[in-house]
Amino acid sequence: MANWTYFYLIRIEFLGFRYHGWQKQPKYKTVHGMIDKTFDFIFKHSNYRTLGCGRTDAKVSADDYALELFTMEELNPKQLLEMLNVNLPSDVRAKSVDQVNAAFNIIQSVLSKEYHYYFSSGKKTHPYNASFIRDFGAQLDMEKMKESVKLFEGTHNFKRYASKPSPDANLEREIRLACIESNNKFTGQYVPQNAFVFKVKAKGFMRYQVRLMMGALIEIGKGTWSIEDLGQSFIDYNGPQIRHIAPSSGLVLHKVEYEDIIVSD
Repeated sequence: MANWTYFYLIRIEFLGFRYHGWQKQPKYKTVHGMIDKTFDFIFKHSNYRTLGCGRTDAKVSADDYALELFTMEELNPKQLLEMLNVNLPSDVRAKSVDQVNAAFNIIQSVLSKEYHYYFSSGKKTHPYNASFIRDFGAQLDMEKMKESVKLFEGTHNFKRYASKPSPDANLEREIRLACIESNNKFTGQYVPQNAFVFKVKAKGFMRYQVRLMMGALIEIGKGTWSIEDLGQSFIDYNGPQIRHIAPSSGLVLHKVEYEDIIVSD
């Protein structure tokens, strides 16, 4: 294993609609694969390593994704940022490059992650919204959804909101923020007026957890679930997995927060 001597925290944003998530996978186009392909072109070698802050599902986008670059050579962060944005495709943009020391851990140093899920209520929306705002094809009861979403806050056993968790998985998670607000990010003639965003923040999430949380909220909005059903899902946590996994295309990794970053001298 290489003894890397230089370490860089790189923040990027991307539209995930044409990618099969972050993680490299054989025969699939992924964000990680595109990042490494770009580094291969910039460096003219592959003597480096990149590691992301976590996986994302296919078609999930990011306002703020973090990855770490490990190299054997010192780089100029400003120049590297410029070179990345010259060579990355138009649906991926590097936002910052910072040198860190060997103690920094792209996964373990995370303080919190915040996800946003954009969706609409009412009549079917214009196809141009497909990659950003999920259309559930129904008039949703937004008042009940806004009331019930607060039940997610606090520490709960999220076993029913996890897809095939491993036997040793920590199923208790603290949700620091959970709310539904009107959309004010996406605007324009094609964007529906009745568009909203589900915001949720925690130190970390299990596979499909946010999409299953969104799925439960949609069941409430459609009237097939009650607020009491949502509360019971934490008490009866050994029950069946939440039935509806919300599609991934409305999901955005909005922010990844870290402990104080120690920059190398």
